[in-house]
Amino acid sequence: MALSRLRHPLLVAALSLGAALPLSLGGALPPPVQAQVPLNEVRALNFARNTGIGINGGLIAYRPQACMFSTSAATNPCLIRSDSKGFLYRFLGGPPGWQSTNQPATIETELLVAPDGKSLVKVLYNGPPRQRR
Repeated sequence: MALSRLRHPLLVAALSLGAALPLSLGGALPPPVQAQVPLNEVRALNFARNTGIGINGGLIAYRPQACMFSTSAATNPCLIRSDSKGFLYRFLGGPPGWQSTNQPATIETELLVAPDGKSLVKVLYNGPPRQRR
C-alpha cells in the first residue's frame, strides 16, 4: 500500500518509521481493564456521598472529602467497614474548595448504608470533626 494513499496520520507516521502499530484506525488504545467493583459497593458509595451532601446543605454549601469519589472499596480510606450489616463510611467535608485550598474540614459524617447500597440504615454522626487518637 502506498503511503500517499493512507489517510490516517498516525498510521502513515508509524508505517514510514517501520514501527508496529498497536493503534486501531480509530486512533486510540482501548482503556486498561480494571477489576470490577461489585454494583452494591458502587451504589453504597454514591448513596453515602449524596446523603452527606444532602444533610449538609447541598453542593452550594458543602463538598465531601475526595475519597467519597473513589469507587474502589478495597483502597478507599472513607470506607471503615463492609459486612452483613452494610457499608460504614466516615468522611470529612466542608465548604466548596476546602480540600484543594488546604482548609480544615468543618464537618465529619458517619453513615451506615444498607448491604445492597440502596438505602440509609443510620446517620451515626454528623457534626464537627472529632479528634482521632
